[in-house]
Amino acid sequence: MEPFIFTSLTNHPEYFFELLPKEWQDEIVPFWEEISDKAQIYVLKADNTIIGGGIVFYKSPPHFDYFENEATIWFDKGYHYLGFIWIAENYRNNNLGSFWLDQLKILDANQPYFLLTEEAHLQHFYEKNGFKRLKSVENEDHLEWLFIS
Repeated sequence: MEPFIFTSLTNHPEYFFELLPKEWQDEIVPFWEEISDKAQIYVLKADNTIIGGGIVFYKSPPHFDYFENEATIWFDKGYHYLGFIWIAENYRNNNLGSFWLDQLKILDANQPYFLLTEEAHLQHFYEKNGFKRLKSVENEDHLEWLFIS
């Protein structure tokens, strides 16, 4: 496997956003400037090209109205929220999502995280990476699952 670099993205967040599916871009890009001081993008690079990453939020991300009350409880307990975790399709199945999560743990081994996923097939991925599924949450027309580390 080629060497992958995990790093924070402090400038040009659009380099990460360009990787994301269009509907995710629509959720984050218009709000990034107003929330960027409450979040940090961490990316994976290969050959100096961003191939994946995610965002650690210190406060609620956009479009969190349905979960705001419970999110506040987790933030008040010291948890950070993980969102917009994405690996470029041509780099999938190389354990890079796990590598990204492991690198976050190395940054601060005592930092707890929470996340929501609506993708049933990702539940096993988060569990194998040390997250515990707590419950399902209704979001308009679909269910999401709450995980904590």
